[in-house]
Amino acid sequence: MDSPVIIAAAVYAVVNIVVFAMYGIDKHKAKRGKWRTPEKTLITAAVFGIIGAALGMLVFHHKVNKPKFSVGLPLIFLAEVLAAAFVYIKLIR
Repeated sequence: MDSPVIIAAAVYAVVNIVVFAMYGIDKHKAKRGKWRTPEKTLITAAVFGIIGAALGMLVFHHKVNKPKFSVGLPLIFLAEVLAAAFVYIKLIR
């Protein structure tokens, strides 16, 4: 009944919400001096939910001064846009 596109969009939205929450929780822990989420985990999460990661950085002002994030996340976004364009041009169109 539901199209695969709608299901994929819903899954992508949930993943981005989870990644956004990860960035918020890590910032909360940072302010309180508690155990933190490893940067490698946050970057890996960004690969799957780049929108949530970018919003998490902006909203929580988290990791914005770290080049791994301030440069890495835009590069991840660019790679995902290029991959989506390639899929669209080669497979869908």
